[in-house]
Amino acid sequence: MICIILGTRPEMIKLSPVIKALQRRKKKFFIIHTNQHYTYDMDKIFFEELQLPLPKYNINVGQRLKKKKSIISHGTQTGILLDKIEQILLKEKPEVVLLQGDTNSVLAGALAASKLNIKVGHIEAGLRSYDRTMPEEINRVLADHVSDYLFCPTQKQKKILMKEGIENRKIHITGNTIVDAVIRNSKIKKRKGEDLKKQYGLLKKGYILLTAHRQENITSLKKLKNILKAIEMVNADLKIPIAYPMHPRSEKMIKKMNLKLPKGVIKIKPVGYLQFLQMIKNSKLVITDSGGIQEECCIMKVPCVTIRENTERPETLDVKANILAGTNPKKILISVKTMLGRKKSWKNPFGDGKTGEKIVDIILGKKN
Repeated sequence: MICIILGTRPEMIKLSPVIKALQRRKKKFFIIHTNQHYTYDMDKIFFEELQLPLPKYNINVGQRLKKKKSIISHGTQTGILLDKIEQILLKEKPEVVLLQGDTNSVLAGALAASKLNIKVGHIEAGLRSYDRTMPEEINRVLADHVSDYLFCPTQKQKKILMKEGIENRKIHITGNTIVDAVIRNSKIKKRKGEDLKKQYGLLKKGYILLTAHRQENITSLKKLKNILKAIEMVNADLKIPIAYPMHPRSEKMIKKMNLKLPKGVIKIKPVGYLQFLQMIKNSKLVITDSGGIQEECCIMKVPCVTIRENTERPETLDVKANILAGTNPKKILISVKTMLGRKKSWKNPFGDGKTGEKIVDIILGKKN
C-alpha cells in the first residue's frame, strides 16, 4: 500500500504522473490531501482537470486555521498536519509514503512517516537555493534527510545530496514529473488558448505573464513595491500588456499595503491548470517567483525572468531559458529585454516525460 500526501497546486500537478502510473498498474494507494490551498479555484478544479481520484482523507488545515482566525504560522500549520497525518498513517499502515516538493505538508508528512518507521519517498529531492531565509529550503533539507527514496530531477541534485552525506543507494536520478505533466496536459483542451482572447483580450504572443506569490516577495513592502514598479516600467517601455493571475495571498497583501496595480496590468482571477499552461504557452515571456513555472517555461520554450536572487532550478539558467533578476526594477526591465533577445533553442534538461513510471518502478523494486 502506498500513501500519497499532497496539499497544493504544484504537488497535485507533479504527483499526477505518479498517480496515473499506479492506476495503470492497478496498485493499491490512497491520497491524503492537507488542503493548504483551500479555495475551489486553487484546489478542487485541479483534481477535476488532471482527472485524479479524490482524496481518501482531507485534513482541511487551511479551513481549520481560517475558522479559528489563527495566525497561520509555519509552526501552527506544521503541528496540525503532523498530528493529523500521523493518525491516518497509524490507521492505514502504508508501506511507503510519497511526497513531492518543499511545502509544510511535505515536511509534516516526512516527519510523521519516518517516526513511524514507514519508508519515505521524496520526489524532486536535492533541490537547494542555499537561502535559509526561505521556509521551503528548510523543508527540502529536512525531508531529504529522513527519506529512504530520493528522486532527483538531474545529476546536479545527486551531487548535492552526496555532499550532504546521503547514501548513494537511496538516490535515484529520474527526471522531473513536470515534464510528464506538461506533455500530457498541453494536449488536452487546446481551445483553452482561444479562450484567453475571448475572456481577457490576450493575443497569442501578445502579452507578458506575471506570477508573484513568494512569501519573501509579497510580505516585504519594499520588494512588492519594486515588483509593481518593474512591471509598470516593462509595460511603458515595451508597450505590451501584463497578464497577472493573482494568488489570493498576493491580492490580500497588495490591499493591506495600500498599493495599486499599475497601468497596463490585466488582473485575472486564479485559473485552472490547463488554462494556465495555455497562458504560459501563448505568452511572449513570463516574469515569476515560482520554481515550478521556471521549469514549465523551460520545457515549453517560453523565456523566463525570475524575480528572486536565487533559484533551486539552476538547470534553467544553464540552458539560458531563464535569468535571475531579483526585485530591482531596472534589473528586471534589462532582464526582460535580454530574454526577449535570446534564441529559444535551449534543450529541456528535466527528462523524457517518463519520470512517473520510473519512480513507480523503483518503489516496486523493479529498478535499482
